[in-house]
Amino acid sequence: MSRRLLVTHALPYANGPLHLGHMVGYVQADIWVRFQRMCGNEVTFVAGEDAHGTPIMLAAEKAGVSPQEFVAGIKKQHEDDFRDFGVKHDFYHSTDTPENKQLAERIYTALNEKDFIGRRDVEQAYDAVKGMFLPDRYVKGECPNCGTADQYGDNCENCGATYSARELKNPFSVLSGSAPQWKPSEHHFFLLSKLQDAVSRWLASANVHSSVKAKLREWLDAPEGLKDWDISRDAPYFGFEIPGAPGKFFYVWLDAPIGYFASLLAFLGGSEEKLQEFIGRDSTIEMWHFIGKDIVNFHGLFWPAMLHGAGMREPTGLAVNGYLTVNSAKMSKSRGTFIKARAYLDAGLNPEYLRYYFAAKLGAGVEDIDLNLSDFEARVKSDIVGKYVNIASRCAPFIEKYFDGRLAPSLDESSMVWWRTWAGYSGDIEDAYNRRSFAEVVVKIAQIADNINRRIDDVKPWHLAVVDGAMQGNIERNGQIIELTSADQRRTQLHAICTLCINAFRLLTIFLRPIMPALASEAASFLELKDESLVWSEINKPLLGTSIKPYKPLATRIDPAQIKAMTEASKENLAPAPPVTKTRTAPTGPTPPMTP
Repeated sequence: MSRRLLVTHALPYANGPLHLGHMVGYVQADIWVRFQRMCGNEVTFVAGEDAHGTPIMLAAEKAGVSPQEFVAGIKKQHEDDFRDFGVKHDFYHSTDTPENKQLAERIYTALNEKDFIGRRDVEQAYDAVKGMFLPDRYVKGECPNCGTADQYGDNCENCGATYSARELKNPFSVLSGSAPQWKPSEHHFFLLSKLQDAVSRWLASANVHSSVKAKLREWLDAPEGLKDWDISRDAPYFGFEIPGAPGKFFYVWLDAPIGYFASLLAFLGGSEEKLQEFIGRDSTIEMWHFIGKDIVNFHGLFWPAMLHGAGMREPTGLAVNGYLTVNSAKMSKSRGTFIKARAYLDAGLNPEYLRYYFAAKLGAGVEDIDLNLSDFEARVKSDIVGKYVNIASRCAPFIEKYFDGRLAPSLDESSMVWWRTWAGYSGDIEDAYNRRSFAEVVVKIAQIADNINRRIDDVKPWHLAVVDGAMQGNIERNGQIIELTSADQRRTQLHAICTLCINAFRLLTIFLRPIMPALASEAASFLELKDESLVWSEINKPLLGTSIKPYKPLATRIDPAQIKAMTEASKENLAPAPPVTKTRTAPTGPTPPMTP
């Protein structure tokens, strides 16, 4: 039976352009969605801008525009990047929308009515010059543990210690430079401690990688258990005001994941009935979130607790990716390896080559992956050009020249044995795709392509070709030279090997289509096929007696000058800027790593 799935990826924060590290998770989600659809499953793929918070409010103020105008400009940039990297959503929205306000208030009200919301005074840093309370990341000072200067108010980048902003020595506001005052303010808390058992039950059955479960259990199994979560912020703040609490706003991480449902509701035309099919407690539609490892606590603790407490369904699974390094090091502006998605595209590099390279590195686990630029260039040359499209370029010219561009009407039993062998790997590849182990997919495809190319080398169709009007040459089979005395025999053999290998090329195109959809579409055009025919159900049906177009190069090597142009542009255009990282409040236990 076909599956119904709701798939989301982490919402990009609307404070700046996307870089290649961001694209890892977005591409991973898109590949999986495309694969599921190729298998005949019904997928709804939604996302949007994470549009609230102090950083966006201040960035808009600095730019001299309203927060809404600022977010709209960033949203357009993000949508352009998604389009050009082939990440195709059913709907792309924003958390600063009527749908999200409606759903955030609904979930908050449900939690409040069930006594999962508490209120208590919190002492906070206050900037008297700016007239606002300061998030921890907007307070700096000397680390209370090692004494290093200029450290943020939540953790030290030198020794790794975690602490509160109140513990900093010689603290100052990053906005005005003034020493912060400390003032009490009533805050609203989500009583996460009351839902510890519910979260534990969800985690036990959820489809989450074992390493992620182990990390989440560190918080759950801590002696004090899950701590209650501060979900309010004081004015001025860009976000939704909490119902019945003037001057108090939902913390950005309260309404951000609700933005998944807001985008879904907008896609469904505002239909509450249809929305309930997806988010109702008894929904049978799978719900998957693709996220980075730095936000596991929000999606693996807070989010399922919020949903359970509000009487909604919890996620089916979390697909978690690690960080991206470039040339085995953290992305660096000085080295030109802190690369914007747009800088990659502006250098003329094919976005599908990066999708392929990411897929080759992405397993089912949460390991960091490295973009080695020399290896990237070499892998494109070896795998895509030298193995995959090479099959079509070696065989198609013979079909065009000697057989009027038509494949053979049938294949002999020997050819069918080869065909069944190659098509027989579809089960392993399908399983690897389902497990999101795309690296296994790429390895298997490369192995099959090697095998097909060896078959071409063994039969040597160029020895079977016509010269001066007559077929000539011998063929090698199983290490023995076999003389073909009949021109008809040679013609039949030539047609058979080329038809077999063009079909093998189509098979690989189906396998690669989730990863490289644009290249697959070009290959389909060459094969005189519609894109819709490149699906899993068509794998065991070889093309026989059909026409193909004259072959034109489908892929070319990367020009090293393009890599150089990208890194040089990244050096020039990405000058360091003041941090605008969204603040996060961890529940308890080890502090999750911050996004690089």
